[in-house]
Amino acid sequence: MLSRRAFIVGLTAAAAALASRRALAAPAHGVRAHATDARGTTLTLDLAHAPFPHAGAGYSDSTVLVFVPRHFSAPRGGAIPMVVHFHGHNTTAERAIAAHQLREQLFDSKQNAILVVPQGPVMAPDSSAGKLEAPGGLARMLAEVLHTLQGRPASSAVGRAFIPAKASVGRLCLSAHSGGYHAAAACLRVGGVAVREVYLFDALYAELDAFRDWVIAGKGKPMGARHKLVSYYTDGTTATNTHHLFDELERAGVECARETVEGTLSRTALTRAEAVSIKTQLSHGEVTSSLNSLRDCLYASALPRRLRTSWFESKHGARPLERRRR
Repeated sequence: MLSRRAFIVGLTAAAAALASRRALAAPAHGVRAHATDARGTTLTLDLAHAPFPHAGAGYSDSTVLVFVPRHFSAPRGGAIPMVVHFHGHNTTAERAIAAHQLREQLFDSKQNAILVVPQGPVMAPDSSAGKLEAPGGLARMLAEVLHTLQGRPASSAVGRAFIPAKASVGRLCLSAHSGGYHAAAACLRVGGVAVREVYLFDALYAELDAFRDWVIAGKGKPMGARHKLVSYYTDGTTATNTHHLFDELERAGVECARETVEGTLSRTALTRAEAVSIKTQLSHGEVTSSLNSLRDCLYASALPRRLRTSWFESKHGARPLERRRR
């Protein structure tokens, strides 16, 4: 038989081994990788407050991708403008950021903001948003993003485009493609942080009340404080839901602009309206990027700008549609 001492030593060794295995299995939160090109730096983060893993969900990927444009400069006061994009079904954050040219479009818009793309359900026909569905979920994730970007690994990677100490979330825009609508709606309802603009790229499949109530809550406010919605749609459910939602918004006195032939709205109208609907000629998979839809939403946004742009030189009349080159 084992002595009491040997028994205790054995238990201690077993506990240590179990703790070691758990530590190896758990993600090491922080910067996992980074890559820099002419446009800026993309950081791959593992975050405790990423949407997943989450109790009851079969997803374990805690990845959040962050793109910091080369021209980014933190505003005085440290309020960091952000664009958060939620990808759709049967893809990943990495695939979506490349396929929809999200980094390229933010860079081209010259807006002084960073891009955040959290990993949703991996390669699945699933719109669940994990921890982002809990009250304050978006606020916690973005606070962890900023905290991680302030650390030495991230600061070294981005160089002059660093995030200062005591940074906070500044003007915030949400973007969603397809099944990403649910994550966007959850963040409007319970995210715990003020959202100023939402861009839906053939994504208005459900939860119209969340988007309606949010737009109406910002009705009539100055551009920097209003709640602006842009909904691109193709045919079928997103068309029906967009028409229904905009009927409700107009009855509530929201300044709406509807475009049934893509490119007929002026850049001024795209900028000034509180809600914009656009019937796109593109396919479901192309709508976010092929005609620079995200870029134009960002150009027409109330995000802060540091660099000059010629986009507003053609601000009246039908706006030019510019096809992206890969």
